[in-house]
Amino acid sequence: MYKLFASFFICIVYCLPLSAQTIDVYPTHWWAGMKNPDLQLMIHSPDIADRIPVIKISEAGMQLSAGITLKKIERVENSNYIFFDLVIDKDAEPGKRVFSFGEGKKKVSINYELKERRQGNGTAYAQGVTSSDFIYLLMPDRFSNGDTTNDRIAGMKDQSLNRDSIFLRHGGDLQGVINHLDYLKDMGITTLWMTPVIENDMPDRTEHGYAFTNHYKIEPRIGGEKAYLQLSDELHKRGMKLIQDAVYNHVGLYDFFVQDMPSKDWLHQWPQFTQTSYREQPLFDPHAAESDKKRSSDGWFTQQMPDLNQSNPLVANFLIQHAIYSVEEFGVDGWRIDTYIYNDLEFMNSCNKALTDEYPHITMFGEAWVHGAANEAYFAENNISTPFKSNLQGITDFQCLFYGIQPAMNEAFGWTDGVNKLYTTLSNDFLYKDPTRNVIFLDNHDLGRWYSVVNENLQKDKTGFVWLLTCRGIPQMYYGDEVLMKGVTNPDGWVRLDFPGGWNGDSANAFTGKNLNADQLSVQSLIKTLANFRKNSSALKTGKLMQYLPVDGLYVYFRYDENQTIMIVLNTSDKQQTVDFSKYAERTSGFTNAVNVFDNTTNVTSAPITLEANTSLVLELKK
Repeated sequence: MYKLFASFFICIVYCLPLSAQTIDVYPTHWWAGMKNPDLQLMIHSPDIADRIPVIKISEAGMQLSAGITLKKIERVENSNYIFFDLVIDKDAEPGKRVFSFGEGKKKVSINYELKERRQGNGTAYAQGVTSSDFIYLLMPDRFSNGDTTNDRIAGMKDQSLNRDSIFLRHGGDLQGVINHLDYLKDMGITTLWMTPVIENDMPDRTEHGYAFTNHYKIEPRIGGEKAYLQLSDELHKRGMKLIQDAVYNHVGLYDFFVQDMPSKDWLHQWPQFTQTSYREQPLFDPHAAESDKKRSSDGWFTQQMPDLNQSNPLVANFLIQHAIYSVEEFGVDGWRIDTYIYNDLEFMNSCNKALTDEYPHITMFGEAWVHGAANEAYFAENNISTPFKSNLQGITDFQCLFYGIQPAMNEAFGWTDGVNKLYTTLSNDFLYKDPTRNVIFLDNHDLGRWYSVVNENLQKDKTGFVWLLTCRGIPQMYYGDEVLMKGVTNPDGWVRLDFPGGWNGDSANAFTGKNLNADQLSVQSLIKTLANFRKNSSALKTGKLMQYLPVDGLYVYFRYDENQTIMIVLNTSDKQQTVDFSKYAERTSGFTNAVNVFDNTTNVTSAPITLEANTSLVLELKK
């Protein structure tokens, strides 16, 4: 287990005879009144460890100022770093303080601030994201350019700006997102998830955001800290939520603590570059070789993304403190955790617990890009008897995608094929402690666009969205899918194109409907209608799921509770099908009418209805 340390804002000035040297302290600030009183400061400056004198601290600790105790000073191999372990008294008042080390010209004076905590823990922020929500995933650089002044930032390594290239920066930013929050809300979106917003001062491919270079800086080319805080506030004003994308496993090669490592064991080191195997099985395989386990978890993601050694307590503290800092500073409501399976899983349990200890309502889900329901369930809270037990609440449900809705739409029906795979995958929900916490999706920034996956078949595209918004779990949509954006990952830049209307001069505008064709408008309308219906549907948000065995490609399932029953029918075959309500009497008995949620037409349950090939129905049953 890893010990959690909290931290606070510090501004350090080192007094030298002729000049002052910049000293960086992380976290950059903290708050009074945190549940966990411990904190650890990383202090980074040339030879800072040599400038701080050796101090003998009694067992009771050293009182630095009112409410703050220095418990320990930790020195590492690199004298450019020193770590302070502090304790913040529960009654410590917010405000600025000063404490000093040394005397005369060698005196080091440290100014720090404890801020007052946010109000509304669990109600105004850190609310958690649940099956009642609908997540919209976007890439800030590719959604909308709301502030052209930050398109390039002097001094940063990547000065590219070319919308004609799928690999270079395009200029989208947080102001562009803020400008269109009303569009998202009108679409029925409740929650925004963006690819990472942390600084990525790398030489190239900085549009995706997954190669951090300083955890405590929001990427300036998307607006920096001010814009991110404003975005959070604007979301919360609208009753919407914010998910932050966490990357614990790795950082960018140009991260300051990679270029100047505190110690040799800060990263997972190999005699030569060793990439992860991208295989999850050795982590739980009772027959696995230790060398395979090590490569799975400790191998680097890419040569540009060094792998952090989370078994080093200083690394663990740094990452955990940054997670807590992000929630308190920016009002984050939930976490999506990148490359979850490659992290040290004991560390992840500690990190998840630290967040829920401080923010009891906050939720997190991890990227578990694996194959097999048991493989996936292993990384979340589950009902499996294994030596390691994860405390992760939910995962990104790749099984419902790869072995569910994709084959349902693209494979011919058979005993184990087509929509039967979707049925089978959902039948494995007994593995999860709570499968409704899993995030279901049709695509994302690493996968082929849904419209392309179904070979640009409009009816299949729509049926996929009907499933997404009616199945169990937390639905997540990728930006632009509502207007049939397409592309496949050969390479990934083709699935990360610009949202139409996000830049001045765009010929089409999805925000206003300008120059969208009839098919695009119809998909946008379908999603908007069903998502807003879902907002007020207790059955779809939190109801139970009952599914019937598919017959000849016809798949029927119900979402229901004491107050509402919704019947969903997917015709995944290439022929017209008849839906006989009496075949589903366990759920249809007692209801006389079935109201189509899209057009409000009513069918009587005493007579069968027909359903065209590759289409779907969402019916609210009425007595």
